[in-house]
Amino acid sequence: MYQKLIVIFFLILFVTNCSKKDELSIKPPDEGESYKIYKEGLEAMNQGEFFFAAQKFSEAEKILPVVEHSAKALLMSSYCFYTINFHDEAISSLENFLRKYPADENVQYASYLIVLSNYEQILDEKKDLKPLLKTKKKINKFIKKYPDTDYSLDLKFKLGLIENQLAAKEVYVAKYYIKTQKWIPAINRLKVVINDYQETIFVEEALHRLVEIYYNLGLIDEAEKTAKILGYNYNSSKWYENSYALLNKDYRKEQKRLEKKSKKEEIGLIKRTIEKILK
Repeated sequence: MYQKLIVIFFLILFVTNCSKKDELSIKPPDEGESYKIYKEGLEAMNQGEFFFAAQKFSEAEKILPVVEHSAKALLMSSYCFYTINFHDEAISSLENFLRKYPADENVQYASYLIVLSNYEQILDEKKDLKPLLKTKKKINKFIKKYPDTDYSLDLKFKLGLIENQLAAKEVYVAKYYIKTQKWIPAINRLKVVINDYQETIFVEEALHRLVEIYYNLGLIDEAEKTAKILGYNYNSSKWYENSYALLNKDYRKEQKRLEKKSKKEEIGLIKRTIEKILK
């Protein structure tokens, strides 16, 4: 029993000593040392060594004595990661910034960088939709929160590009279904473009593809109605011309006749001009 008490005593003493040593080991450097590390980060960033700079800023953030300076160091670390396309690291760092310094004056900028980091990881329209939809959601959330800012103006433009990509994806899939004669899923995909992405450049093609499908299915009334919508909104579009040609069999013959006539007149004009020059 006595031996057990001695062992317990020494264990407590050992743990206490370790705790004291730990306290000493985690004691932050003095104020001068923390700003020295921050300065090293700045110098590295100015020399284009962004990864090293990010590490230095992150190190400084943990020990700087002034909260505003710590926030700035973490934001600078995030920016360095963003600059070298370390997007996952940048997003993690920026989200950490928003958690730790929610009242900082640069919260809006940090939020903007998070959206940009997501935007720049977007895959093309033939691949996974998730990054596109995720980024679209983040952009809409930012614009709603900070509507009248330069950041929102930039993100509105990027939102248009994302919606074009989403519409392109729908058209791409619809064309696959058309190729395999799966008419119903093709129609559904095209209607998504027409209803949800009216401001994109792909709505014209979507309308034309619908005209094609209805025509091939013998639904001439539906094809003509859709062609009228296309013509009313995009009567100078090549897609309207294609739809018109599909529904008017004599149109292509007339086009070829006019092209032939135009070419003949063009050759005649060239020949007459040469003859005139030679006289």
